[in-house]
Amino acid sequence: MSRPVTNLSAVIISRTDSIGDVMLTLPMAGIIKKQYPNCRVVFLGRSYTKAICNCCEHIDAFLNWDEIKGMSETDAVAFFKAQHADAIVHVFPDKAIARLASNAKIPQRIGTSHRLYHWWTCNRLINFTRKNSKEHEAQLNLKLLPGIGLEVQPSCAEINLFTGFTRLPALPTAFSKLVDSDKFNLVLHPRSKGSAREWGLENFSRLVSLLPPDRFKVFVSGTREEGESMRTFIESHPIVTDLTGKLTLEEFIAFLAATQGIVAASTGPLHVASALGKKAIGIYAPMVPIHPGRWAPIGVHAEYLVKNVSCTDCVRSGDCHCIREITPEAVLARLMLPA
Repeated sequence: MSRPVTNLSAVIISRTDSIGDVMLTLPMAGIIKKQYPNCRVVFLGRSYTKAICNCCEHIDAFLNWDEIKGMSETDAVAFFKAQHADAIVHVFPDKAIARLASNAKIPQRIGTSHRLYHWWTCNRLINFTRKNSKEHEAQLNLKLLPGIGLEVQPSCAEINLFTGFTRLPALPTAFSKLVDSDKFNLVLHPRSKGSAREWGLENFSRLVSLLPPDRFKVFVSGTREEGESMRTFIESHPIVTDLTGKLTLEEFIAFLAATQGIVAASTGPLHVASALGKKAIGIYAPMVPIHPGRWAPIGVHAEYLVKNVSCTDCVRSGDCHCIREITPEAVLARLMLPA
């Protein structure tokens, strides 16, 4: 194994999975910048997370894996070489990316020792596993940083200070007009695209009915397809403003920045709102590995609800009664508390 560099000029952070995962990886960029202020931090991600990375003040450039993977092997290796990176950190392991980084001879290639292909594609192996871990995902990401000479073990509250989610897009007037400056503008995000156990439309419907209309303006967000699947729920509540399928991710980020809070399961929008300092209330199942100890929102006004049960009978089912049994009244009580 080669020794880690002591003065980085450029580093690639590779994380090619979902929005929530990328949000919890942004603090890594901030921590690198603190230690190496002149380092060029490059994020390798997917098309749908580019808007997230563009909002992070610690990220200098974005590489689109969806474009790179369509290149020939020769061109892709040349592309990686052209980044002149001192190191690449494989936060989300990907065999093809690991191979390209190795063939491009990036000097420091950091990955977990629990991926067999890392043994011949990486030269800095970190011995840890995420499976069944009780540590938060944002903390687990940072376990790879010793590969570039950084030994850090911050708390989740400390990690939040390094997110750097400040480079926000402007909100188009058509959407800013929807925000009521005299009320608590609350976004409900009932669906998760299969990434989390869901609270259920019945609970969201009950919550809407409980919300004092003189204090709250309520919005429902999601993709166009999710909106169609929730049509009956949305139309049964005339006070709800339907945003499903109407905003780009950039616009949605800007809209969340203009609101006061969100209620959602363990999804990307929850983590975005959390990083924006909003009252982000996450509703979680208690089972490993999707429990809040691993995936809770970590913003200054973020919190979560979870039943303190073993949840053993829900493990093999996509329908978790443990999360559905969290009452709308309990969520309302959290919303009514001052931030």
